[in-house]
Amino acid sequence: MLNYPLQIGKLQRQLPLIDLNSELKIASFVILGDAELTHEAARLLAPLLPTDFDALVTMENKGIPLAHELALLTKHPRYFVIRKGVKAYMHNPYVTTVQAITTSEPQQLVLDGADAHALKGQRVILVDDVISTGGSLKAGAQLLKECGATVITQAAILAEGDAVNRTDITYLKPLPLFNKKGEAL
Repeated sequence: MLNYPLQIGKLQRQLPLIDLNSELKIASFVILGDAELTHEAARLLAPLLPTDFDALVTMENKGIPLAHELALLTKHPRYFVIRKGVKAYMHNPYVTTVQAITTSEPQQLVLDGADAHALKGQRVILVDDVISTGGSLKAGAQLLKECGATVITQAAILAEGDAVNRTDITYLKPLPLFNKKGEAL
């Protein structure tokens, strides 16, 4: 199996290359369960973020540990999670649909109405693990706009592919895409 060596601060991980389609491979970056890497990434990302914000918001699943660590480091006692489906406990949820690069089917993104109410008028940082096409962030930002929040920064550990050229995101490292032979594009 082909791997891509990724260095985040003092830590290195070998990311397996997986087929996205017949022409393209991506380096599989999963922070779920890697507390050491998540903490190191948050420690490096926190100083790059604005200090004058009210809340951190992330999308379920892989952004959750990063948002948790950033909340602790920036002394924000709570963060909010945009879920991937309507849950029974939700009241008046805000819902949109997104097609992510790593999923075969469109996904729902859902912000609980109670969270939406708490975020109204707030200046928020939208956090994810990797920004690729930016579709999930765009959909999340739209939900936040609908509830009256203002996204002041979008942040991630990695920017993948063309996302490295974006000027509206903050990230630690670029992550290349790879051809079917495993060569960086």
